Amino acid sequence: MRIKPIIIVSSLSIAALAVMTGCENKRKPGRIYMPDMAYSRAIETYVSLDSTIFTVDRKDPGNKIYYDRKPVEGTIGIGELFPYTLPNDSSGYAMSAQVKNPLPPLTGKDSVEASRLFNINCAICHGPGAQGNGPISTSGKIGGIANLTLPNYVQMADGTMYHSINYGKNLMGSYAGQLSRKQRWQIVQYIRKLQPKPAQTSGTAEAKGNITDTTATKTAGSKTGSTGAKK
Repeated sequence: MRIKPIIIVSSLSIAALAVMTGCENKRKPGRIYMPDMAYSRAIETYVSLDSTIFTVDRKDPGNKIYYDRKPVEGTIGIGELFPYTLPNDSSGYAMSAQVKNPLPPLTGKDSVEASRLFNINCAICHGPGAQGNGPISTSGKIGGIANLTLPNYVQMADGTMYHSINYGKNLMGSYAGQLSRKQRWQIVQYIRKLQPKPAQTSGTAEAKGNITDTTATKTAGSKTGSTGAKK
């Protein structure tokens, strides 16, 4: 029968203790059990870490907390495309011609986004129509900016164009730090929209050839006719 009073007294004591510790200051919370669970350490990516607490040396962690900012090897971020693994050398440039654009044809918002990315990152040099007449090119301060509508760029493989954007080419630096893999491929597709179609290019060349042949035939016919008249 004495158990009930003991339970009641214990319960009241615990409740009183909770009130005293929890309501001491309304602006501050009471005592927290396992504070690491309630308040986790917030670690920003580029913030300097306290070297007395953290270490980036996997081989010698000691009593410190090992923290590696790099992603786990072999993993890919959510929504990210597969890494581009070809080397930045002549062999990698040659092999890039075999790499296909992994994105479907641009439509809707993706097409608008590709246009925006091109105008921000590329048009300053190559111009809004990719004809090599952007503000930097026309200023005369930097020469040799490519006209991407010329036949050699029209015939260039998507992978080779991506390779140049990824690593840089000649005077152009790498844009791998400014653009995600998807954005780089979107720009490649957008450049294709600005370029004349390969069939149109070849058709123009054939038309020019036909005009030359016709002119030569007419000239030869005229010469033959005049020779016959003289005879």
